Amino acid sequence: MADAPELGFDQVLVRLREVVSRLESGDLSLEQSLAVYEEGVALARKGQQLLVTAEKRVEILVSTSGQPDIVPFEINERDTAG
Repeated sequence: MADAPELGFDQVLVRLREVVSRLESGDLSLEQSLAVYEEGVALARKGQQLLVTAEKRVEILVSTSGQPDIVPFEINERDTAG
């Protein structure tokens, strides 16, 4: 998975969905399943890293006088419907 560092968050999610689909298919050998699972773990870690980085950037953007004003993100019911 050499190209993972260049992937953006949306690309990581797409690839992670592909990994899950392949694992759920049941068409892989044990060795293939392990390799795909390892790729999924790496993708999940990359996604988490991207989220943490984005969160820090948002905190910097909303900071006042050098101290971030951390406000909980409000989730509307319509945002979670789908």
